[in-house]
Amino acid sequence: MTGLTTHVLDTAHGRPAAGVAVRLMREGRLIHQGVTNDDGRCPGLLPEPLERGRYRIEFAVADYFRAQGADLPDPPFLDVVAIDFGVADPDGHYHVPLLVSPFGYSTYRGS
Repeated sequence: MTGLTTHVLDTAHGRPAAGVAVRLMREGRLIHQGVTNDDGRCPGLLPEPLERGRYRIEFAVADYFRAQGADLPDPPFLDVVAIDFGVADPDGHYHVPLLVSPFGYSTYRGS
């Protein structure tokens, strides 16, 4: 498998995070905007071939948690989580999961 995927998990509620706005940029250029589905995934995340270079994926987590009824401070501790990562092998698969709560997150290169 080649390409780029993501999966957002709401660790505060123990479920996939459906309805998170996601933006993907390559070297400063917006290449995709979408929203996570019921499984916390963003189908069609990479509308063009994966290329070597620097990418940024942004997740609008404060908006998501507010929609879930969370009482967030103003400003929220986490508003938009941005993950900058590099693609060295365009023939590889890059999975960028996000495990998130209103006050912390974790990510890694998955499979």
